[in-house]
Amino acid sequence: MLERHSIDYVPWKERHGKVWHQGPFWFTSNFVLFTLAVGFIGPLAGLGLGWTAVAAAAGSVIGTFFMAFHANQGPRLGVPQMIQSRAQFGTRGAIFGLLAALFVYVGLNVFNITMATQGFQSVVGPGLRWPWYVAIVAIQATIAMVGYDMIHLVQRWLTYVLVLVFAVLTVGSVIVLGGSSVLRMGPLNAVAFFSQLAGVAGYLIAYSVYVSDYTRYLPAGTKLKPVVLWTYAGAVFSTIWLVPLGALFAIEIKDGATVTSVSTVGNMISPGFGIAVMLISSIALVTVMSVNTYGAILVTLTAIDGFRPIQSSVRLRVIGAIAMSALMLAIALLVPERFEGEFGGFLSLMLYLLIPWSAINLVDYYWVRRGKYSVIDMFSRTSLYGQWAWRGLFSYAVGLLAMAPFFVLPFYTGPGARALKGVDISIVFGLPVTALVYYSLARSLDLRSEEVAYEASLAALEPSTVSRLEAY
Repeated sequence: MLERHSIDYVPWKERHGKVWHQGPFWFTSNFVLFTLAVGFIGPLAGLGLGWTAVAAAAGSVIGTFFMAFHANQGPRLGVPQMIQSRAQFGTRGAIFGLLAALFVYVGLNVFNITMATQGFQSVVGPGLRWPWYVAIVAIQATIAMVGYDMIHLVQRWLTYVLVLVFAVLTVGSVIVLGGSSVLRMGPLNAVAFFSQLAGVAGYLIAYSVYVSDYTRYLPAGTKLKPVVLWTYAGAVFSTIWLVPLGALFAIEIKDGATVTSVSTVGNMISPGFGIAVMLISSIALVTVMSVNTYGAILVTLTAIDGFRPIQSSVRLRVIGAIAMSALMLAIALLVPERFEGEFGGFLSLMLYLLIPWSAINLVDYYWVRRGKYSVIDMFSRTSLYGQWAWRGLFSYAVGLLAMAPFFVLPFYTGPGARALKGVDISIVFGLPVTALVYYSLARSLDLRSEEVAYEASLAALEPSTVSRLEAY
């Protein structure tokens, strides 16, 4: 099960797995205490349960649209997500997207370490947090070192346990917290509503930077529709389930805006059930940390390779897992144990950094180059994509500038957002502006010569495949 590849191309003969596996994989990867905590944003700002659910649904539809359509790039190209972005930003220009992705991975895992520790300590009792941090980081690092197949296996089998346990918890929560009387729309606050929507969208868009990392081993002939739909279904279903559940706890329980609420409510349903829920939830949080660490390894190696070519190997990937895990552990030990104050701001910042990147990547893949990329050139020092691809970099900068007036962060609120009394509508401007600017600039690309390079690259990588072009 030990993975042999890292950022290099996965040959067709090594492709394996089933498309439907993407459903449970993304369900479990998103069905964690972190997602539950996203549901605290609206209620803490005065938003009612029903409106929080509406905001969560809207944010899910928007955010998952981006991440799901990246899934097709994995089987088509056989390389990690951020290697593919070299075509839009250049072998070195991709560093900006890589840094944004690394910020997301590290930030998510720092929060996850804290949440998982709170979960385990709520079961076994309080104590020093650093031993838990070390143990959690070591376990997830081991899974990440083994790699792709191990991560898929763990996430897939956890799905069945999580669905069963949380089905009981969800139904029981409604009953013990007041029955149908708690299922009401509640107060509507525009700022809180859009903060909740942006939080959910930003959280899901964050997956865009590593979706194809977990589809790149699928057979090259995998069709677009099923891989996108399974990815979409897994991420959306988990979000629209857990976010309102988190909101319910935050509204109906005193000091309920904490991940340990699942234990509190579980024990209200049946003594001891809360402990079981908390343990399973914390274990799931540890396993999803391995998903983030694995992505962080690929991102870091991609960044290094852009400036100093490296030889892909198991040893290098293992060293990367240890280094990234150590970095995440160090940061987690330095930040405050409570996370609620910084949580919403972190989710918003993820949204701002990744919306322009995702828009450029998807427009280029589906409307400009239409999936025809020279994989060999993605790794070449004299790549036809260049070291600094000005079209992608300029479009990314324009997209950020278009969004900036509507940023809402703990340390900055844009003039547009202030005029709207704190409502964040940055995505309304960032998405279309970035997409249109990039599409306009990309019209000057020499796509005919690129298609020749694409066919030559495919023939070189898969020389023994007679019907290689038909599968694409």
